[in-house]
Amino acid sequence: MQIMAGSADIRAVTTRAKAKRPSAAQSRYLKRGLAQPGGKLPLFDVNGQRIKAQTIRSCMEKGWCEGWARNPIKPDWIVCKLTDAGRNAVTKTIKRPQKTEKPKDGQSI
Repeated sequence: MQIMAGSADIRAVTTRAKAKRPSAAQSRYLKRGLAQPGGKLPLFDVNGQRIKAQTIRSCMEKGWCEGWARNPIKPDWIVCKLTDAGRNAVTKTIKRPQKTEKPKDGQSI
């Protein structure tokens, strides 16, 4: 099957790929890999609930994580590790302009 350049599928993938910052759910997922050996990402959240496959797949599509290992007992589980792009996405700090103090009456700069 050939996908035409103007198809809705291509536009949807392109739109998703343009996201520069992870969503709240993606950020929580990716941050859990920062302290793990090799950047291994969890299968379950801090409350013991399984991480949604949609969250994991969207992070993979954006290049923030990549498949790491297959589980032969649970082949539907997606075991991933953090990529450098994922690490950068969750550790980047937003630079805010510094406030400049205004001189008080009668003072010069």
